[in-house]
Amino acid sequence: MEDYKKFEELAEILKVISHPIRLTILSGLLQRKSCVKDIWDCLGLPQATVSQHLAILKNKHLIKAEKIGVKRQYYVSNEKVAKLVKAMTEIFNE
Repeated sequence: MEDYKKFEELAEILKVISHPIRLTILSGLLQRKSCVKDIWDCLGLPQATVSQHLAILKNKHLIKAEKIGVKRQYYVSNEKVAKLVKAMTEIFNE
């Protein structure tokens, strides 16, 4: 039963990161902290779209934001998710 709980947690994380925009955001945030404007400039998406995806990632405790001046810098706060995204990126870049 303990393994089932772990797989439930993993499945929930995989659901959240399975969207290509969220996966791209996480991958970018592993490279450096970024504000919303930097992210939407990089992705070429509307600010509202990026903000919605950031909110989902933040609500699931995968990222956090720290206020620096008037901007919020987002970063990956969940070490398990960081390892997972790095591993997936390495596998698909082979």
